[in-house]
Amino acid sequence: MTMGKVAAIVGVLLTMGMTTAEAAETDGLSATAIDRHLRDYIERTRLPGALIAVTKGDQVVYAAGYGRTAGGEAITKDTPMPLASVSKSFTALAVLHLADQGRLSLDDPVRKHLPEFTMADPRAGKITVRELLQQTSGMSDRTFPELTLPAADTLKDAVAMLRTAPLAADPGTRKIYHNPNYSLAARLVEVVAGVPFGDHMAATVFAPLGMTSTKTVNTTVDLPGAGEGYVRAYGRVVRRSHPKWFVNGAYGVVSTADDMAKWLITQNGAGRVFPRETVKIAQTASGVGGSGYGMGWDTGRTTGGAPKLQHTGWLLTHNSAQTLLPASGYGIAVVTNTGMISGDDAVIITDGLVDIIEGRPDAGTVPFTMTADPWLGGLALLNLVLGFLGVYRARGWARRRAGRPGWRLVVRLVPYALPIALFAGLADLIGFVMNRVGTLDQITYVWLALYIWAGTGALAAAAVVASRLVHTVLARRAGASAPLPVG
Repeated sequence: MTMGKVAAIVGVLLTMGMTTAEAAETDGLSATAIDRHLRDYIERTRLPGALIAVTKGDQVVYAAGYGRTAGGEAITKDTPMPLASVSKSFTALAVLHLADQGRLSLDDPVRKHLPEFTMADPRAGKITVRELLQQTSGMSDRTFPELTLPAADTLKDAVAMLRTAPLAADPGTRKIYHNPNYSLAARLVEVVAGVPFGDHMAATVFAPLGMTSTKTVNTTVDLPGAGEGYVRAYGRVVRRSHPKWFVNGAYGVVSTADDMAKWLITQNGAGRVFPRETVKIAQTASGVGGSGYGMGWDTGRTTGGAPKLQHTGWLLTHNSAQTLLPASGYGIAVVTNTGMISGDDAVIITDGLVDIIEGRPDAGTVPFTMTADPWLGGLALLNLVLGFLGVYRARGWARRRAGRPGWRLVVRLVPYALPIALFAGLADLIGFVMNRVGTLDQITYVWLALYIWAGTGALAAAAVVASRLVHTVLARRAGASAPLPVG
């Protein structure tokens, strides 16, 4: 992206007025303060686009859109964007609603209502509905790496894929975050309700709340613009398409700022559609193994120590966060069209607004990759320079060692295997840190500058090793073919 395009985007953002927002002044956090916070953040980070909704009690404080989609459309408060894993709280409410109606019990084994659910582990028969929603079923990315497998097309197909997977833990013993828990929960809703999951959500959750622009989809192909968005690299944003993932139940909801304001009001207990007790169940930590996870909500504390309920969401090209502050009655929802890790914008924007609510100044935070990427860029350039020098000097290196045993040469080359091994195992390393299993290609979305640094290191090392081996072989052949001395 050229500087001219960046300037044009920023210009659009800074000229957007209150025509895209629905706002009301409150004592603690005003629409003006929210708008200023967003504009300042966009200016310092070059964020391409965002949705934001802020509520207090049963009032909408602010609902707005900023910037543009990857397809070039202006984002307003009515623009649909993917909520990613924030979707889990919607699926949880649908399950709880069925429980309220007596159509299932949270402590029922899943197989009681869904006989088709099988796994390559006899313990799976003990998994309860509650354990799915609390992420304590024992399923794990380590035993079923969903994001590395071909994407299913339907909830039924997604559940069928679990047949070959074992469990990583006994059901109900510890919390392990795993998206298929919620795909399975959505399929359960579909079967118990007797209608497609999307239709059930529209009729029993979205429509009653007035969320008429919200829906849930099966795959990223069905997202607006097929999920196309941006990743950050070296202080810039790079437009990227999204690979096909199955998302329904776990991270397939698409919504608008206007609709998310209605959702926040309900979740803050000010709505009248769902019983407060039902909403509260989803927001209560399971406590299993010390887990603070409820059912589509994480419990925690703000920097100021106030209770906080939150759930974040990541796609490779979008990220989101929904947050409730029970003590003050605020609700905040943010969606941005930048991807995971390289653009944790939704959480940073939210944290800044919480700071304002709690009386702290804006810290001016930016995604950490904006600081780290220039260093990684410099190190990647250094990799290439050292690789070039190594290749250039390979002939002299080989000549100086022409008479040495082969094993000593191999020992000298072993350290060069480390950058190659690092690059080959980069996905596993990132997966270990994030407790997820992914692919090298996905790292180009997650942290492109890290991928390039590791890739240039591996390339430089491989080039040096290859050139030294070639010149060593040539030097030894030349020595073997030299004429014997006479006399």
